[in-house]
Amino acid sequence: MVHKALDGLVKSLRENPAPHPKDTTYVKRREVRRAQTEAIRGDVAPVEEVVDVLLDLGDRTLEARHYVPYGDESKALVVYFHGGSFVIGDLETNDALCRRISADTKMRFLAINYRLAPEHPFPAGINDAVDVFRHVVKNFEKFADKNAKLIVMGDSAGAAIVTVAAALTRDEGLGMVAQVLVYPTLGPELFTESAKRFGTGYFLEMDHLRYDYQQYLGDFKDHTDPRVTPLLFPDLTGAPPAIIVVAGCDPLRDEGVAYAGLLEHFGVKVELLEAEGMIHGFLSLGGIIPECLDVVDDLAEHMHHYVEIA
Repeated sequence: MVHKALDGLVKSLRENPAPHPKDTTYVKRREVRRAQTEAIRGDVAPVEEVVDVLLDLGDRTLEARHYVPYGDESKALVVYFHGGSFVIGDLETNDALCRRISADTKMRFLAINYRLAPEHPFPAGINDAVDVFRHVVKNFEKFADKNAKLIVMGDSAGAAIVTVAAALTRDEGLGMVAQVLVYPTLGPELFTESAKRFGTGYFLEMDHLRYDYQQYLGDFKDHTDPRVTPLLFPDLTGAPPAIIVVAGCDPLRDEGVAYAGLLEHFGVKVELLEAEGMIHGFLSLGGIIPECLDVVDDLAEHMHHYVEIA
Protein backbone atom coordinates (compact mmCIF):
# COMPACT_ATOMS: atom_id res chain seq x y z
CA MET A 1 0.00 0.00 0.00
CA VAL A 2 1.29 3.44 -0.93
CA HIS A 3 2.24 5.70 1.97
CA LYS A 4 -0.64 8.06 2.74
CA ALA A 5 1.64 11.06 2.20
CA LEU A 6 2.01 10.00 -1.45
CA ASP A 7 -1.68 9.38 -2.20
CA GLY A 8 -2.23 12.76 -3.88
CA LEU A 9 0.95 12.55 -5.94
CA VAL A 10 0.28 9.02 -7.17
CA LYS A 11 -3.28 9.98 -8.11
CA SER A 12 -1.97 12.98 -10.05
CA LEU A 13 0.62 10.84 -11.85
CA ARG A 14 -2.08 8.43 -12.98
CA GLU A 15 -4.37 11.22 -14.14
CA ASN A 16 -1.54 13.07 -15.93
CA PRO A 17 0.86 10.42 -17.21
CA ALA A 18 4.19 11.50 -18.64
CA PRO A 19 4.58 11.06 -22.40
CA HIS A 20 6.29 7.91 -23.56
CA PRO A 21 9.99 8.58 -24.24
CA LYS A 22 9.55 7.57 -27.87
CA ASP A 23 7.12 10.44 -28.35
CA THR A 24 9.57 13.15 -27.32
CA THR A 25 13.32 13.79 -27.46
CA TYR A 26 16.02 13.19 -24.90
CA VAL A 27 16.87 16.89 -25.05
CA LYS A 28 13.30 17.85 -24.13
CA ARG A 29 13.18 15.20 -21.43
CA ARG A 30 16.30 16.62 -19.82
CA GLU A 31 14.79 20.10 -19.86
CA VAL A 32 11.59 18.80 -18.27
CA ARG A 33 13.52 16.91 -15.59
CA ARG A 34 15.49 20.01 -14.63
CA ALA A 35 12.29 22.07 -14.45
CA GLN A 36 10.53 19.43 -12.36
CA THR A 37 13.49 19.22 -10.03
CA GLU A 38 13.46 22.95 -9.48
CA ALA A 39 9.71 22.92 -8.84
CA ILE A 40 9.96 20.32 -6.05
CA ARG A 41 13.31 21.42 -4.63
CA GLY A 42 11.92 23.04 -1.51
CA ASP A 43 14.27 24.32 1.18
CA VAL A 44 17.68 22.74 0.70
CA ALA A 45 19.87 21.56 3.53
CA PRO A 46 22.68 24.03 4.25
CA VAL A 47 26.23 22.86 3.60
CA GLU A 48 29.46 24.73 4.20
CA GLU A 49 30.86 24.61 0.68
CA VAL A 50 29.83 23.53 -2.82
CA VAL A 51 32.43 23.67 -5.57
CA ASP A 52 32.16 22.55 -9.20
CA VAL A 53 35.30 20.73 -10.32
CA LEU A 54 36.64 18.98 -13.41
CA LEU A 55 38.00 15.45 -13.29
CA ASP A 56 40.75 14.83 -15.84
CA LEU A 57 40.50 11.17 -16.81
CA GLY A 58 43.10 11.37 -19.53
CA ASP A 59 41.09 10.97 -22.72
CA ARG A 60 38.08 12.89 -21.35
CA THR A 61 37.08 15.35 -18.66
CA LEU A 62 34.00 14.97 -16.49
CA GLU A 63 32.21 17.63 -14.47
CA ALA A 64 31.69 16.95 -10.79
CA ARG A 65 30.38 18.79 -7.75
CA HIS A 66 32.11 18.65 -4.37
CA TYR A 67 30.06 19.14 -1.18
CA VAL A 68 31.54 19.87 2.25
CA PRO A 69 28.96 19.73 5.06
CA TYR A 70 28.91 21.87 8.17
CA GLY A 71 30.49 19.87 10.95
CA ASP A 72 32.45 17.77 8.45
CA GLU A 73 33.71 14.82 10.46
CA SER A 74 36.37 13.96 7.86
CA LYS A 75 35.33 10.33 8.10
CA ALA A 76 34.34 9.60 4.53
CA LEU A 77 34.06 10.78 0.95
CA VAL A 78 30.96 9.61 -0.92
CA VAL A 79 31.29 9.42 -4.71
CA TYR A 80 27.75 9.74 -6.07
CA PHE A 81 26.15 8.83 -9.43
CA HIS A 82 22.68 10.22 -10.15
CA GLY A 83 19.68 8.39 -11.57
CA GLY A 84 17.68 9.12 -14.71
CA SER A 85 17.27 5.94 -16.78
CA PHE A 86 20.78 6.33 -18.21
CA VAL A 87 19.44 9.17 -20.40
CA ILE A 88 18.52 12.15 -18.20
CA GLY A 89 19.78 13.76 -15.02
CA ASP A 90 22.78 15.89 -14.15
CA LEU A 91 24.44 17.70 -11.26
CA GLU A 92 21.42 19.97 -10.82
CA THR A 93 18.74 17.29 -10.68
CA ASN A 94 20.31 15.61 -7.67
CA ASP A 95 21.83 18.67 -6.03
CA ALA A 96 19.25 18.94 -3.24
CA LEU A 97 19.54 15.25 -2.42
CA CYS A 98 23.34 15.36 -2.25
CA ARG A 99 23.15 18.40 0.04
CA ARG A 100 20.68 16.67 2.33
CA ILE A 101 22.57 13.39 2.68
CA SER A 102 25.91 15.18 3.02
CA ALA A 103 24.47 17.37 5.77
CA ASP A 104 22.86 14.38 7.48
CA THR A 105 25.90 12.11 7.37
CA LYS A 106 28.51 14.87 7.93
CA MET A 107 30.35 13.27 5.00
CA ARG A 108 31.79 14.96 1.93
CA PHE A 109 30.11 14.16 -1.38
CA LEU A 110 31.49 14.18 -4.91
CA ALA A 111 28.63 14.03 -7.44
CA ILE A 112 29.63 12.91 -10.94
CA ASN A 113 28.25 14.14 -14.26
CA TYR A 114 28.90 10.91 -16.13
CA ARG A 115 28.22 10.47 -19.85
CA LEU A 116 24.63 9.70 -20.84
CA ALA A 117 22.90 7.79 -23.61
CA PRO A 118 22.00 7.99 -26.41
CA GLU A 119 25.04 10.15 -27.27
CA HIS A 120 27.30 7.93 -25.20
CA PRO A 121 25.84 4.40 -25.10
CA PHE A 122 26.98 1.42 -23.06
CA PRO A 123 29.54 0.97 -21.63
CA ALA A 124 30.46 4.69 -21.49
CA GLY A 125 28.80 5.33 -18.13
CA ILE A 126 30.39 2.25 -16.58
CA ASN A 127 33.80 3.20 -17.95
CA ASP A 128 33.33 6.65 -16.44
CA ALA A 129 32.56 5.16 -13.04
CA VAL A 130 35.54 2.80 -13.10
CA ASP A 131 37.89 5.60 -14.13
CA VAL A 132 36.40 8.02 -11.60
CA PHE A 133 36.92 5.51 -8.79
CA ARG A 134 40.56 5.09 -9.77
CA HIS A 135 41.06 8.83 -10.23
CA VAL A 136 39.56 9.68 -6.85
CA VAL A 137 41.72 7.11 -5.06
CA LYS A 138 44.84 8.40 -6.81
CA ASN A 139 43.99 12.02 -5.95
CA PHE A 140 42.13 11.40 -2.71
CA GLU A 141 43.56 14.30 -0.71
CA LYS A 142 42.14 16.76 -3.24
CA PHE A 143 38.67 15.78 -2.07
CA ALA A 144 38.91 14.56 1.51
CA ASP A 145 41.17 14.02 4.49
CA LYS A 146 43.82 11.41 3.78
CA ASN A 147 42.43 9.20 6.55
CA ALA A 148 38.84 9.37 5.33
CA LYS A 149 37.13 6.28 3.94
CA LEU A 150 35.68 5.88 0.45
CA ILE A 151 32.00 5.12 -0.15
CA VAL A 152 30.47 4.81 -3.63
CA MET A 153 26.78 5.52 -4.06
CA GLY A 154 24.13 5.82 -6.74
CA ASP A 155 20.39 5.86 -7.22
CA SER A 156 18.37 4.04 -9.88
CA ALA A 157 20.42 3.95 -13.11
CA GLY A 158 23.29 5.54 -11.21
CA ALA A 159 23.09 2.68 -8.72
CA ALA A 160 23.29 0.20 -11.61
CA ILE A 161 26.46 1.88 -12.83
CA VAL A 162 27.96 1.90 -9.33
CA THR A 163 27.00 -1.76 -8.88
CA VAL A 164 28.86 -2.81 -12.00
CA ALA A 165 31.89 -0.57 -11.47
CA ALA A 166 32.27 -1.74 -7.87
CA ALA A 167 32.17 -5.36 -9.02
CA LEU A 168 34.64 -4.79 -11.85
CA THR A 169 37.18 -3.08 -9.58
CA ARG A 170 36.79 -5.29 -6.52
CA ASP A 171 40.29 -6.78 -6.91
CA GLU A 172 42.09 -3.45 -7.41
CA GLY A 173 42.48 -2.51 -3.76
CA LEU A 174 40.60 0.79 -4.09
CA GLY A 175 39.55 0.62 -0.45
CA MET A 176 35.81 1.11 -0.80
CA VAL A 177 34.24 0.50 2.60
CA ALA A 178 30.70 0.45 1.20
CA GLN A 179 28.59 0.64 -1.92
CA VAL A 180 25.24 2.33 -1.35
CA LEU A 181 22.65 1.31 -3.94
CA VAL A 182 19.38 3.22 -3.82
CA TYR A 183 16.49 1.58 -5.71
CA PRO A 184 18.84 0.13 -8.38
CA THR A 185 17.76 -1.09 -11.80
CA LEU A 186 19.60 -4.32 -12.52
CA GLY A 187 18.71 -5.38 -16.06
CA PRO A 188 16.40 -4.75 -19.01
CA GLU A 189 14.59 -8.09 -19.05
CA LEU A 190 13.76 -8.73 -15.42
CA PHE A 191 10.11 -9.64 -14.80
CA THR A 192 9.67 -9.74 -11.06
CA GLU A 193 6.53 -9.75 -8.96
CA SER A 194 7.09 -6.11 -7.97
CA ALA A 195 7.55 -5.15 -11.63
CA LYS A 196 4.18 -6.71 -12.43
CA ARG A 197 2.43 -5.15 -9.46
CA PHE A 198 3.90 -1.64 -9.59
CA GLY A 199 5.05 -1.41 -13.21
CA THR A 200 2.55 1.26 -14.16
CA GLY A 201 1.01 4.11 -12.20
CA TYR A 202 3.71 4.34 -9.52
CA PHE A 203 6.02 6.99 -11.01
CA LEU A 204 8.43 4.61 -12.77
CA GLU A 205 6.78 3.13 -15.85
CA MET A 206 8.48 -0.13 -16.77
CA ASP A 207 7.84 0.23 -20.50
CA HIS A 208 9.52 3.65 -20.35
CA LEU A 209 12.53 2.15 -18.57
CA ARG A 210 12.84 -0.65 -21.10
CA TYR A 211 12.79 1.91 -23.90
CA ASP A 212 15.58 3.81 -22.17
CA TYR A 213 17.56 0.60 -21.84
CA GLN A 214 17.43 0.38 -25.64
CA GLN A 215 18.89 3.88 -25.87
CA TYR A 216 21.51 3.00 -23.29
CA LEU A 217 22.60 -0.27 -24.84
CA GLY A 218 22.55 0.92 -28.45
CA ASP A 219 23.98 -1.84 -30.64
CA PHE A 220 24.99 -4.01 -27.69
CA LYS A 221 22.57 -6.94 -27.67
CA ASP A 222 23.88 -9.38 -25.06
CA HIS A 223 21.60 -8.81 -22.10
CA THR A 224 23.20 -11.73 -20.27
CA ASP A 225 26.42 -9.75 -19.90
CA PRO A 226 26.64 -9.03 -16.15
CA ARG A 227 27.62 -5.43 -16.93
CA VAL A 228 24.07 -5.13 -18.33
CA THR A 229 22.34 -7.42 -15.85
CA PRO A 230 24.39 -7.44 -12.63
CA LEU A 231 22.24 -10.20 -11.16
CA LEU A 232 24.10 -12.50 -13.57
CA PHE A 233 27.57 -11.86 -12.17
CA PRO A 234 29.06 -15.37 -11.74
CA ASP A 235 31.17 -14.31 -8.76
CA LEU A 236 31.03 -11.27 -6.48
CA THR A 237 33.51 -12.43 -3.89
CA GLY A 238 35.41 -9.45 -2.56
CA ALA A 239 32.86 -6.84 -3.63
CA PRO A 240 32.49 -3.90 -1.21
CA PRO A 241 29.97 -4.26 1.63
CA ALA A 242 26.58 -2.98 0.51
CA ILE A 243 23.70 -0.92 1.76
CA ILE A 244 20.73 -1.42 -0.54
CA VAL A 245 17.69 0.83 -0.24
CA VAL A 246 14.43 -0.33 -1.82
CA ALA A 247 10.97 1.22 -1.91
CA GLY A 248 7.96 -0.85 -1.00
CA CYS A 249 5.88 0.23 -4.02
CA ASP A 250 8.69 0.34 -6.57
CA PRO A 251 8.69 -2.01 -9.59
CA LEU A 252 12.45 -2.39 -9.00
CA ARG A 253 12.05 -3.49 -5.38
CA ASP A 254 12.51 -7.20 -5.99
CA GLU A 255 15.65 -6.63 -8.07
CA GLY A 256 17.32 -4.85 -5.17
CA VAL A 257 16.27 -7.59 -2.77
CA ALA A 258 17.59 -10.26 -5.14
CA TYR A 259 20.94 -8.49 -5.50
CA ALA A 260 21.25 -8.33 -1.73
CA GLY A 261 20.79 -12.09 -1.68
CA LEU A 262 23.37 -12.60 -4.43
CA LEU A 263 25.97 -10.55 -2.59
CA GLU A 264 25.31 -12.46 0.62
CA HIS A 265 25.74 -15.72 -1.31
CA PHE A 266 29.29 -14.65 -2.13
CA GLY A 267 30.07 -13.65 1.44
CA VAL A 268 29.57 -9.91 1.05
CA LYS A 269 28.11 -8.07 4.04
CA VAL A 270 24.76 -6.47 3.12
CA GLU A 271 22.24 -4.24 4.86
CA LEU A 272 18.83 -4.04 3.17
CA LEU A 273 16.66 -1.03 4.02
CA GLU A 274 13.05 -0.98 2.81
CA ALA A 275 11.07 2.25 2.81
CA GLU A 276 7.54 0.93 3.26
CA GLY A 277 4.88 2.52 1.09
CA MET A 278 7.37 4.57 -0.92
CA ILE A 279 7.65 4.74 -4.70
CA HIS A 280 10.66 4.80 -6.99
CA GLY A 281 12.59 8.04 -6.71
CA PHE A 282 11.03 8.93 -3.36
CA LEU A 283 14.18 10.56 -1.98
CA SER A 284 13.98 13.26 -4.65
CA LEU A 285 10.50 14.19 -3.36
CA GLY A 286 11.71 15.21 0.09
CA GLY A 287 11.43 18.92 -0.71
CA ILE A 288 7.64 18.68 -0.96
CA ILE A 289 6.88 15.53 1.02
CA PRO A 290 9.02 15.42 4.17
CA GLU A 291 8.02 11.83 4.94
CA CYS A 292 10.07 10.77 1.92
CA LEU A 293 13.23 11.59 3.87
CA ASP A 294 12.39 9.46 6.89
CA VAL A 295 14.83 6.79 5.70
CA VAL A 296 17.76 9.21 5.45
CA ASP A 297 18.61 9.13 9.16
CA ASP A 298 18.60 5.33 9.08
CA LEU A 299 20.75 5.34 5.95
CA ALA A 300 23.22 7.75 7.56
CA GLU A 301 23.53 5.48 10.58
CA HIS A 302 24.33 2.48 8.39
CA MET A 303 26.88 4.45 6.36
CA HIS A 304 28.61 5.51 9.57
CA HIS A 305 28.63 1.90 10.74
CA TYR A 306 30.59 0.75 7.69
CA VAL A 307 33.05 3.61 8.10
CA GLU A 308 33.61 2.78 11.77
CA ILE A 309 34.24 -0.94 11.25
CA ALA A 310 36.50 -0.50 8.20
